[in-house]
Amino acid sequence: MERPILYVAITNHAFGHAARTASIVGTIQKLCPEVLVIFVTTAPRWLLECYVDGDFILRQRAFDLGVVQTDSLTMDKVATLAKLQEIQKRQNSLIASEVNFIRQNRVNLILADIPFLAAGFAKTANIPCWMIGNFGWDFIYRDWGGEFIAIADWISDWYGKCDRLFRLPFHEPMQAFPQITDVGLTGGSPRFAADELRATWGITAPREKTILITFGGLGLQQVPYDNLRRFPDWQFVVFEESAPNLHNIVKVINHQYRPVDFLPICARVVSKPGYGTFAEATILQVPVVTIPRDDFGEAAFLLEGITNYNHHQILTPTEFFQGNWDFLHDLPQPPQQKDAIARNGNQVIAEAVINYFRSH
Repeated sequence: MERPILYVAITNHAFGHAARTASIVGTIQKLCPEVLVIFVTTAPRWLLECYVDGDFILRQRAFDLGVVQTDSLTMDKVATLAKLQEIQKRQNSLIASEVNFIRQNRVNLILADIPFLAAGFAKTANIPCWMIGNFGWDFIYRDWGGEFIAIADWISDWYGKCDRLFRLPFHEPMQAFPQITDVGLTGGSPRFAADELRATWGITAPREKTILITFGGLGLQQVPYDNLRRFPDWQFVVFEESAPNLHNIVKVINHQYRPVDFLPICARVVSKPGYGTFAEATILQVPVVTIPRDDFGEAAFLLEGITNYNHHQILTPTEFFQGNWDFLHDLPQPPQQKDAIARNGNQVIAEAVINYFRSH
């Protein structure tokens, strides 16, 4: 059998999409090491290597942009619209150059999270395109109205040409997709033993006083770190290089370590609404402290998911940014649903991909 070749296209927005898809690809590689993976993304190689142990090819290309942001919570809609209109104008040449690459490299299957033009590559190259996601970009842009409506229609049309969607939990309806397979939560698994992690990073506080603060790849400048002075016998694990050097802040700037590695030794994770952090925290049953994002359509579905399936504290932005963080002394709310949510998304998607290669 010829070596199966998987083309993995990842949306060009922060690190969340790249991390969650790389965790699935890591599972594919473990189950079927002969699969040759081509990542097509602007995400850095080190991020992909955090989830994928084997070799892969990295093709640095962007076919969408998500949302232009200055940090994890601030969006630039004018710049976003201009860039999307530019991609729309160039779509034929983008598709042509990528199809050329796909044919030269004898790609068998496209897996996409969740750049819409990937469906165009697949149709032209005459191979299937499967997508992974809990929301489509058409949903995000449609919510913004005005000139974004036409853009959303254009994107929905491309999503309609996708052969199969693996719909992740905490999702919007994703009605543009003709074939939907619902799967469980996906995410990375911790790579270090708890004792090793504590020793390496000098974490001596008990678990109930160890808190992870993570705001994704873009970070967040305005985290009120000064409040942490009020918790001298607690420890706070952060991934923000610009965080102050307080005695109780553990600043992780070594790319070998990811937020998911620290979750098992933390009592809570404080985060913006984001699928990756919410999913990994729910899989590992670590309570989540978060804030709403009224300007980002996906947030409402994420907050509903976390309310239903994990212990949680949902703060107002005022409590988070201007408050004194007394919420750390309160107990999180229990999940509203009695039944646990499925956690086997990586496995289900990986097995579907491998079964496709074995049967074609």
